[in-house]
Amino acid sequence: MSNSNKVLVTGGAGYIGSHTVVSLVQAGFTPIILDNFSNSDPAVIDNVMEILQQKITCIDGDCRSAELTESIFKDHNISGVIHFAASKAVGESVEKPLLYYGNNLLSLVTVMETMKKFGVTDLVFSSSCTVYGQPDKLPVTEETERKPAASPYGNTKKICEDIISDVVQSETGFRAISLRYFNPIGAHPSGSIGELPIGVPNNLVPFVSQTAAGIRESITVFGDDYNTPDGTCIRDYIHVMDLADAHVRSLLFLTEQPDENYYNMFNLGTGKGNSVMEVLKCFEEVNAIPVNYQIGPRRSGDIEQIYANVYKAENILGWKATRTMPEALADTWKWQQSLKKFS
Repeated sequence: MSNSNKVLVTGGAGYIGSHTVVSLVQAGFTPIILDNFSNSDPAVIDNVMEILQQKITCIDGDCRSAELTESIFKDHNISGVIHFAASKAVGESVEKPLLYYGNNLLSLVTVMETMKKFGVTDLVFSSSCTVYGQPDKLPVTEETERKPAASPYGNTKKICEDIISDVVQSETGFRAISLRYFNPIGAHPSGSIGELPIGVPNNLVPFVSQTAAGIRESITVFGDDYNTPDGTCIRDYIHVMDLADAHVRSLLFLTEQPDENYYNMFNLGTGKGNSVMEVLKCFEEVNAIPVNYQIGPRRSGDIEQIYANVYKAENILGWKATRTMPEALADTWKWQQSLKKFS
């Protein structure tokens, strides 16, 4: 890594990207955001600047453009990359596989080719626990076999991990970490940035908060007959600010590596699972507001339960999730109530 502290954050206006930008600045880095706003709102950048009380460089463009990406590396003396930019809706990926393979693979290849051209060694990649599919054994460790992906989206994350691993093995001067997120929830405690789904949310927590706010009539709990304590699906929900901190820690960790080549992957979760019903009830309790819900049939493609073993991230990265489910759901509601500025 060069002496510069400038980090290219592709997809930096997105949900996890925007929170990571805040954490990067607070850790002394200068983030340079590249985002084409295909799945995010430009107002997010204003809100990030409001939180930080300083200007942030944001370039509107597509990181599949080698010309654009190279000009950013040249103009800003980039020293490391956090790569978030990707299409991410599981259902849409089944309908439009070419869009997902084209966007998610080409953006990574272009970014890595540009890194190589400019001698930039350090890459943090946004991966996903979808690479594990429905695991045979819980909790999931990094050694858990990656199953055939249940969607083109999940498959792009597996292929991107393989691309990074192959490049690190074949090229000197590449150090990379893939972060396998479990289920990010919550928002910045200021209520200024958070998850901003376009259209109907795919994820549980924004659907819960939109239902509480009266935007949705009710939320359907898909299946209450799973082999879990209350019959509803179990996931490992992690506060987005904990995730953001893990990206900063990963970047710092790479700069500390003595070897020119390094690759590793880490689960990012809390290490425990919560059921859909537990999340619903916790939201109602923390925010003192009822949520109208109904039980529906199981949804195809849903995994019964998955949660992380986080031993490796704690012991190698020195990172651990510290924020609680009640904190995350209180922050979510604060964010939901401030959303009028986006309407």
